[in-house]
Amino acid sequence: MTAWESFDRRHVWHPYASVLHPDPVYAVRSAHGARLELADGRSVVDGMASWWCAIHGYNVPELNEALSRQINRMAHVMFGGLTHEPAVRLAGRLLELVPDSLEHVFFADSGSVAVEVALKMALQFWLPNRPGKHKILTIRHGYHGDTFGAMSVCDPVTGMHHLFSGMLPQQLFVAAPSGEQWVYAAAEMESVLRTRGHEIAAVILEPIVQGAGGMRFYAPAFLRQVRKLCDTYEVLLILDEIATGFGRTGKMFACEHAGIEPDIMCLGKALTGGYMSLAAVLASHRVARGVEAGGQVLMHGPTFMANPLACSVALASIDLLLSSPWSERVERIEQAFRKGLESCRAAKGVADVRALGAIGVIEMKEPVDVPAIQESLLAKGVWLRPFARLIYAMPPYILTDQELALLVEAMVEVVHEC
Repeated sequence: MTAWESFDRRHVWHPYASVLHPDPVYAVRSAHGARLELADGRSVVDGMASWWCAIHGYNVPELNEALSRQINRMAHVMFGGLTHEPAVRLAGRLLELVPDSLEHVFFADSGSVAVEVALKMALQFWLPNRPGKHKILTIRHGYHGDTFGAMSVCDPVTGMHHLFSGMLPQQLFVAAPSGEQWVYAAAEMESVLRTRGHEIAAVILEPIVQGAGGMRFYAPAFLRQVRKLCDTYEVLLILDEIATGFGRTGKMFACEHAGIEPDIMCLGKALTGGYMSLAAVLASHRVARGVEAGGQVLMHGPTFMANPLACSVALASIDLLLSSPWSERVERIEQAFRKGLESCRAAKGVADVRALGAIGVIEMKEPVDVPAIQESLLAKGVWLRPFARLIYAMPPYILTDQELALLVEAMVEVVHEC
């Protein structure tokens, strides 16, 4: 172990981990394509796309070039009172891709902050005329980020933030849809909207796929019904596409599976191809008018809002995605997951196997031993980050056939070893 790795173990906090009794971490020396080069010399396929954002893989020439060009012009400039071409061009590109109802773009610096801004928009929208609409309604098993507003709409029982439940804004929760039983979840949501719609500002959902709350998939019909309910009971609809956007589910945005349009949409993660932290909140003109009613403005402005480097690499990432056969690549990954992981369904300890787009999930009946499984997967040439009862993959779209086969094989083998 090098001196800096030893320092890491003594002093550096890692995500959702103990700093006093740390689990093993693995030093990465470099990354190319879909592979991580570890400091010990091993080359492993990254099945996580660095928490789902590195959709093009690593050390991508087009993205490297975009950063190189921009850094020689300006690395950063404040967005208050100033503007710059990369931000404006990126806003235009996003508006070309998202549903037509969305007309305005607010740049944030992370997914969690994007959710905070979206919630603030929804609350401020109602303030001038209906200030009693100050609650947010959502479904259980959701995850929307680690900041306080975002935590308040994460599942308060099974989520990662139950320790703070008594300190957070108290929001409203209904059952999450499950398979063809989504109608019961929709009925519960309608009941709450009918009786408490006068105090509900917005519904927030992860469309089609609930990510860190359990990698749960649900029927597009549920999302369509939610859109109708929001219209009926005069409630805004916020879609958190931070994990699902930019092709991950097989559509450019997951809401396309249901053919609906939100009032507010949050984007992040794959927005920059995994190069830099950047997020965006897109809103309809109706929302913008409501937010600014009575001469008000949206009181939010991150220091690194619309960072030129991040905007430049985001533009390059979107151009690269659109010029690639991304849909065919995602379909190939989905079919490999569906076919390859199915052999685990009958394995002891397996509760479910599912795949959608470039997402493959093996759900176990009991929580998994994350350090042990990670070590086993690394020995097979694969990097994954299981959590709770899930062994899952959300890899870069550019996996070769051989790398994809290795990833699926390693997942199957490690399940049979459990």
